Amino acid sequence: MTPRKRPESGAAESLFAATAREAQPLAARMRPRTLDELVGQEHMLGPGKPLREAIERGVPGSMIFWGPPGSGKTTLAHLVASASQRVFVPFSAVSEGVPRIREIVAAARARLEAGGAQTIMFVDEIHRLNKAQQDSLLPPSEDGTLTLIGATTENPSFEINGALLSRTRVFVLEPLTADHLEDLLRRALADEERGLGGRGIAVDEDALRSVAVEADGDARRALTVLEAAAAHVANGARVSVEVAREAMQKRFARYDKTGEEHYNLLSAYHKSLRGSDPQGALYWMARMIDGGEDPMTLFRRAIAMAAEDVGLADPNALVMAVAARDAFHMLGPPEGYLPLAEMTIYLATAPKSNSAKAALGAAMAAARETPAAPVPLHIRNAPTGLMKELGYGSGYRYAHDSPDAYLPQEYLPDALRGTTLYQPGAFGYEKKVAERIAWWERKKVEADAAAADAAAADAAGGEGGATAGAEELAPGQLGGAEAGQEGHGQE
Repeated sequence: MTPRKRPESGAAESLFAATAREAQPLAARMRPRTLDELVGQEHMLGPGKPLREAIERGVPGSMIFWGPPGSGKTTLAHLVASASQRVFVPFSAVSEGVPRIREIVAAARARLEAGGAQTIMFVDEIHRLNKAQQDSLLPPSEDGTLTLIGATTENPSFEINGALLSRTRVFVLEPLTADHLEDLLRRALADEERGLGGRGIAVDEDALRSVAVEADGDARRALTVLEAAAAHVANGARVSVEVAREAMQKRFARYDKTGEEHYNLLSAYHKSLRGSDPQGALYWMARMIDGGEDPMTLFRRAIAMAAEDVGLADPNALVMAVAARDAFHMLGPPEGYLPLAEMTIYLATAPKSNSAKAALGAAMAAARETPAAPVPLHIRNAPTGLMKELGYGSGYRYAHDSPDAYLPQEYLPDALRGTTLYQPGAFGYEKKVAERIAWWERKKVEADAAAADAAAADAAGGEGGATAGAEELAPGQLGGAEAGQEGHGQE
């Protein structure tokens, strides 16, 4: 028997490399090998941009890439290592810990001492590192033992401690546009070495655009769908829109109920309500519901908004928000989404006023500035004889003794006499409130004038005048029937 001839080592390595490459997903095979192959991120990788120049000069420095899934964070880290000719060492913040960090640092230090290449430690999902893990990266990244590159989908200012942030530069990657993704898909279809070019597959223009749009800026997702669609057809066949949609299956919203995107969408919802835009408010509401948000989160924000931004311009707004929440509790989804939508439209289209919020702020500031201001004697409680002897409650005037249910007297402490904390707005129900307050102010001015006349007459020794003044200020006579009719007319 003729012995089988073993392949030369170089041929074997090429065969194994090709087999391993073919076993990789399309998204991994199409990973860009140079900066020019990278699509998108022109705002920081275009010609003359500082990051591109630092990469091309081979002096990248420690950095954090922050962006949505599939925007190129890991690819960019690989390109940095390749361009700077540094050893790329990955680290998983999910499955590895401080012992592994120490191993990487020790190996990097030994490599440098032996005159070898510098090390780039790439930490994927860097926001998942705990404080001890983050602290362990400070010395080696500061003394140059290694260059740290982190990737995160979460806001670094929330998830990364200040000491580590101060030693890195944060670069924000933007979601890829549909045009970027369409260009990437065309490359994958044409590339015979790494892509699908060897299969001769064609894709309808509508199908290609549909995949690019519904990938929502995620290159990995777009390439994965294209690969799945190609698996549905034979070599040389055509991928139609129907095949592409079958490959895409359900389009899931990119929404993190606990991360920054949660707060971004909630903020967009609140600001749309405040800005009187029911279309925007309904859209952001639907985005959160479709993404799996707890509706109670929306109701809590809406109830706060009703008090903060609608306020007394429409007092029913707060009632509506609370009632809608209770209705959802009774109905549950999906019927409960109807009162949620009704409440959203009501709040967005209601007149707006933040006067209650401003009044609260002014009142809290006044309370902090005058923490020991005594309660005026005439409005103090007097449950005991001793308190009455001390003057508690003396001179208090019962408002309902007047046909207008209003008797002017001072309710603020002397230190704040004349202070205005609440100023009604100009819209909705507060227009009536403003009219009512103006009427009370007129009655107060009239009462002050009458009191001044009585005091002057008393000082002049006119007993009859003093009596007349006292009668004018007597409970039940203040303001008269005419003033009462004026107030009711304004109501």
